[in-house]
Amino acid sequence: MATQSAVIGRRVLADLIPGTRAIAWAREAALVLGGAGLVGLSAQVSIEIPAISPVPFVATTLAVLLLGAAYGPVRATATLGLYLAAGMAGVPWFTGGNSGTGLVSLGYVIGFMLAGLLVGELARRGGDRTPLRTVGTMILGNLAIYAVGVPYLIAATGMDVSTGINKGAVVFMVGDLIKLVIAAALLPGAWALVRRFKGE
Repeated sequence: MATQSAVIGRRVLADLIPGTRAIAWAREAALVLGGAGLVGLSAQVSIEIPAISPVPFVATTLAVLLLGAAYGPVRATATLGLYLAAGMAGVPWFTGGNSGTGLVSLGYVIGFMLAGLLVGELARRGGDRTPLRTVGTMILGNLAIYAVGVPYLIAATGMDVSTGINKGAVVFMVGDLIKLVIAAALLPGAWALVRRFKGE
């Protein structure tokens, strides 16, 4: 029982998907491709309010943070890197079916990779096992997205720093809070089910 707990303690949710070593590569490829597709799908759930911000209000950040926690740092970085590269190359799965490199919100998409890496590593260390830890992990993930997205927005639009922070981060805080609550319920809940299934 203790050994089982130790093994689970070093894993993320995607590591618990059963499969043999012989088909592990296919499973990993399916996770990366499927994850990128889900992120692209979530990007189509968006609300544009130009008077408030040139950056759309999207469900993508929640999808990215949940994926980072469930996938771990390596899978999440690969998945979000694929999403970014394919979108820049022309796959129309950025927000609103857009693609390419000319979007003022592209910095946020780049920030998704950093967030996936950070959240994935924190989850691997147990940062998604309790509601409080999950909230902390998600806050850091959000900050990672903003750390890239806001400076990119300022550079792309010519906004001053104060306006950029307001239109690129502050206006999204209520939505981010809602996403934190959702993540704090889903991730620890998933681990509770795992522990119950394992008989712990």
